[in-house]
Amino acid sequence: MAKDWSPDSWRAFPIKQQPHWPDEAELDRALKQIASYPPLVFAGEARSLQTGLAQVAAGNAFLLQAGDCAESFEDFSADNIREKLRVILQMAVVLTYSMGVPVMKVGRLAGQFAKPRSADFERIGDEDIQSFRGHIVNAEGATAAARVPSPERLVQAYHQSAATLNLVRAFTKGGFAALDRVHAWNQAFVASSPAGQRYEQLAQEIDRALRFMRATGMDTESNPSLGTVDVYTSHEALLLSYEQALTRQDSTTGAWYDCSAHMLWIGERTRELDGAHVEFLRGVANPIGCKVGPTMTGEELIAMCEAVNPARIPGRLTLISRMGADRIEDGLRPLLRAAKDADHPVAWCCDPMHGNTYTSPGGRKTRHFEAVIGEIEGFVRAHRAEGTWPGGIHVELTGEDVTECIGGADDLQDADLDHRYETVCDPRLNGRQSLELAFRTAELIRSGS
Repeated sequence: MAKDWSPDSWRAFPIKQQPHWPDEAELDRALKQIASYPPLVFAGEARSLQTGLAQVAAGNAFLLQAGDCAESFEDFSADNIREKLRVILQMAVVLTYSMGVPVMKVGRLAGQFAKPRSADFERIGDEDIQSFRGHIVNAEGATAAARVPSPERLVQAYHQSAATLNLVRAFTKGGFAALDRVHAWNQAFVASSPAGQRYEQLAQEIDRALRFMRATGMDTESNPSLGTVDVYTSHEALLLSYEQALTRQDSTTGAWYDCSAHMLWIGERTRELDGAHVEFLRGVANPIGCKVGPTMTGEELIAMCEAVNPARIPGRLTLISRMGADRIEDGLRPLLRAAKDADHPVAWCCDPMHGNTYTSPGGRKTRHFEAVIGEIEGFVRAHRAEGTWPGGIHVELTGEDVTECIGGADDLQDADLDHRYETVCDPRLNGRQSLELAFRTAELIRSGS
C-alpha cells in the first residue's frame, strides 16, 4: 500500500487534461452508477501481467502493446474487435517465432477512449468550440453542441469495454487463438502483401513443427499453451474520476487495483511528479506505464521511478519512450544509463508513432512507415550501446484496411490518405503495415542493429 494514499487522494493535487463537465450532479450520478458495476478486470490477472513484465525487464520476454489510438462508439462491432485481435496475434507469432522469447500481448482496447489535447478549444470557422477528447467525453462533430461533454458517455464506455473484454476472452480462450490456426489468421489483404507471404511461410513452418510434435506422441490438441493465449488490456489513465470509480480493494492482498484495465499508463502531457495522475497511479497495484518524451531528464526519470515503484518491484513500471526517429538514440541513452545506474528494474518499450506525426500536404495527420521503423532502429541501437534490453513496442494499429499512414510495402502516398482515412484521432497502421513492422522489428533485435 502506497504511503498516505487513498483512491481519492489525487483530488488534492493539480490536474490537467480534464473535460469541462457542464453538470456536476449528472457527472456524480454517472460515476456512482459505474462504481456500483462489477470490475472489468481482476487483480489476479493484473498480477499475472506484472509477472510477465518482470520477465521483459529481465530481458527474457518481449512486450507487444498495440491497438487503436482511440476506440470509437460508432465503429464498435464484433468484426472490428476480431480483426484487431487477429493482427495482434499475427504480430505476436512473428515476434515469438523470430526472436525465440515469449511475447506479452497487451491491447490498447476495452478502455482506450479518452485523448489528451494540446488545447481546450479549437477554432471552427468563426467559432471556438471545445476540443474533441474521445468518445468517452464528447463527439467529434465540428459543432459546439457535439463537443459538449456528456457524463452518460462514461457509462457507455464502461459497457462497451465490458462487451469488448467478453469477446476478447471468448476468442483467446475458445480456440480462435490456437497455434494450429495461424493460417486462418491470414486475412486476404495481408496474404496479398510481401509481409503476408512471409507470414504464410512462417505458418507452414509452425504447422510442420506441430506435426512433428504429434508424431513424437505429444498431445498438442489439449495443451493449453498451444490452444489459448493471454491478451491483457491497457489504456491511458486520463479521466481520473472514471478510474477512481473502477478502483477496488483486492480481498486477498488488501491492495487497491484500478479494475478498468490490467495496465494503465501516464501520458507525456500528465506526468508531472506533483500532479494528480502520478498521485493516483502510484497507489494502485496494477502494472504502470509512463510515456517518456524528449524533454525527460535522467533526474526526472529516476524521480518517476521512485514515485511509482519505490520498492523496485520487477514488472511494476514500464517506461515507454516516444521521441521521434531523429532524436531517439541520443535522447534515450542517458535515460537508459540513469535507470541502470540506479538499479531500477524497469521494462523499456518503444512508442515509434507519436514522435513521428506530421500533417500531409492534403491536410491529413499522418506518419511515414519508414520513420516509425527508424525510431525502432534507434531504440534498438541505444539499448545495444548501453547493454540493456529493448523490451517492446507500443503501436497504434487496426485490423481494417485503412490508408492513414504512408509508406510500407504497398508504398502508400499522400494521395492515398483520403481513400480510407477512418480514425477518430491519430493515424494507425493497417494490417499489412503492422505485420511488416513485426518482421522488421524482430530482425532488428536479432541482428542487434
